[in-house]
Amino acid sequence: MTIIAAADGSALGNPGPAGWAWYIDDDRWRSGGWSRGTNNQGELTAVLDLLRQTAHSPEPLHILCDSQYVINSITKWMAGWKRKGWKKADGKTVLNVEVMKALDEAMRGRQVTFEWVKGHAGHELNEKADALANAAARAHASKQAPEAGPGFPDSRGVGAGDDPAAPPAADGGRRPAAAAAAEPDLFSMDGPADPGPARPSGSAVDQVVGLERSLLTDAVRGDRAALSALLDPSWSHVCARGEVRTRQERLDSADSPDVVHAERTMDIIEAREVGADAVLLVWRERADGGSILRSSVWVRSGGSWRQTFQQGTREP
Repeated sequence: MTIIAAADGSALGNPGPAGWAWYIDDDRWRSGGWSRGTNNQGELTAVLDLLRQTAHSPEPLHILCDSQYVINSITKWMAGWKRKGWKKADGKTVLNVEVMKALDEAMRGRQVTFEWVKGHAGHELNEKADALANAAARAHASKQAPEAGPGFPDSRGVGAGDDPAAPPAADGGRRPAAAAAAEPDLFSMDGPADPGPARPSGSAVDQVVGLERSLLTDAVRGDRAALSALLDPSWSHVCARGEVRTRQERLDSADSPDVVHAERTMDIIEAREVGADAVLLVWRERADGGSILRSSVWVRSGGSWRQTFQQGTREP
């Protein structure tokens, strides 16, 4: 009989206090997290822990996941990454590489299938996993240990480790800390950036400004998975030429080898909350000797911030 489980991750701020969870039923589930991590790290760890917890079971495993990034990483991209020495097409190291290697190891010899489900759409197992992952993230935000859960029967718990980018070995041993040091965070920036006007550390505005800045970096601009995590499904963009661009067009451009990413800087003009779960940014982009005034709207859903609209106006 096939084991059917949902796996999910959550991050309050992305990166921020983060959680992961998988859920089969009320007697078989697990959760955990870290004081700082990303949604993607939570999603990946949930799947990894599920694979390890069920490794002794001869039954096939069917994983429900609302992250295309996780599913594609395991089922489509991983083989190519391995052939290239865990490098992406641009020669950079795969993000969260230690987790990816652990997932590759955990998948060997297993009968595992994946199914994408839409998040926050009422799917019972997905909603359960989401609630547990979010609870774990909130526990870490409160500097408390999340409830771990019963796990899978007769399984040895391996946990998530202290570093979301470097999980413990399958036997419970600790991996060298140095293995994670070279792995960039999904939303980290390539270099130092102008901090802009002072804001309360950790505030919604502060988080959104950091995410907006990450969209100017090559690490994110050329990474389809990273863009998928940051752009709301309803995202649209009015460029400085007055043309409207869709989310799909933006994602497709990340895959194009012909796109040249010019160096950009970001000067904040205004940054404020316009609602409980919405932030407006007005800023000036400088690149190639010119400047563009931009306004961006970010919305928070399921504990994660995503850009839903942006407009640019070229300055004379």
